[in-house]
Amino acid sequence: MMAEASTKTVLASVLPPPHLLSVAPMMDRTDRHFRYFMRQITRRTLLYTEMVTSAAIMHGDRHYLLSFSPAEKPLALQVGGDDPKALALCAQIATDMGYDEINLNVGCPSDRVQSGNFGACLMAQPERVAECVAAMRQAGSIPVTVKHRIGIDDRDAYEDMVQFVTTVAAAGCDRFSVHARKAWLQGLSPKENRDVPPLRYADVYRLKQDFPQLAIEINGGIQTLTQAQDHLKQVDSVMIGRAAYDNPFRFASADQLIYGEDSPPPTAESIVAAMLPYIVQWTEKGQKLHKITRHMLQLFAGQPGSRQWKRYLTERSSEVGAGVEVVQLALSQVLAVQGRGTEMLCGLFINEILVRS
Repeated sequence: MMAEASTKTVLASVLPPPHLLSVAPMMDRTDRHFRYFMRQITRRTLLYTEMVTSAAIMHGDRHYLLSFSPAEKPLALQVGGDDPKALALCAQIATDMGYDEINLNVGCPSDRVQSGNFGACLMAQPERVAECVAAMRQAGSIPVTVKHRIGIDDRDAYEDMVQFVTTVAAAGCDRFSVHARKAWLQGLSPKENRDVPPLRYADVYRLKQDFPQLAIEINGGIQTLTQAQDHLKQVDSVMIGRAAYDNPFRFASADQLIYGEDSPPPTAESIVAAMLPYIVQWTEKGQKLHKITRHMLQLFAGQPGSRQWKRYLTERSSEVGAGVEVVQLALSQVLAVQGRGTEMLCGLFINEILVRS
């Protein structure tokens, strides 16, 4: 037993290959359908689940909560909790299910999360977070990472963050994903906590400078891949949240700009084509179309035809029996607005026929 524990300790000190770019975990957004959709846009960007509490994993429907398609990888499971034993079980389950990482949420400021003593309030308990990380490292064989704020309430000095990171790093945390805003646990809503506290990127840069041996990821207010490239000059990786959901096509060139791939980026039409077999598969199993297409509404954001695309999908995808043809017809409206022929649309119909045959 001692030899096994020693081996795990050595493994924990070896950092995984860096994921230069990630899409942040977002409640009611980063479900499996959104992740599959994003994977048609970028192959290399790290994706996250929505936050799942350790209690839900222990007592709920794990298949429903945690199942994913292998096509979604690389994929991290984000968990919320403060019980080392429960989180250790989560790490074991995540490992067994094939997740690439497990991430502990120490950044969410909502009242509901605080009442469960997890999320951002845990920044005031670095020793507790360290216990959780150590237990997760011992139980699973995948990287354990922590997502946190630069501070909370009046504990927002740079030195407070250093104390937190130093304590948790000693437990074997593989990467610190730092939202470059403090969180007010009282007085601001979760939405306000995403916008009102000022961004302090310099604190995150300084953290990397002071701890060059640690993997540091920056998050908060980052909108474009150009901004991500600038941040990568200072830190190891960049996490983008709402901007990825509001304009997912911005990630179409992520594999080229961030990871240096030579392959051409996908077009918006090819992304739609790639989604058709997936939509057929799920709707034939009884999944409502709008559960998938709601994540696709912003695909053409900023492009001609975006309004028609969103309106048609919104109006038609909730109808009884709605299927893949709704997406094809929505695309036809985009192509019409853009003054393009129907050759691409015909190709999509042929693709669906091949899928069904």
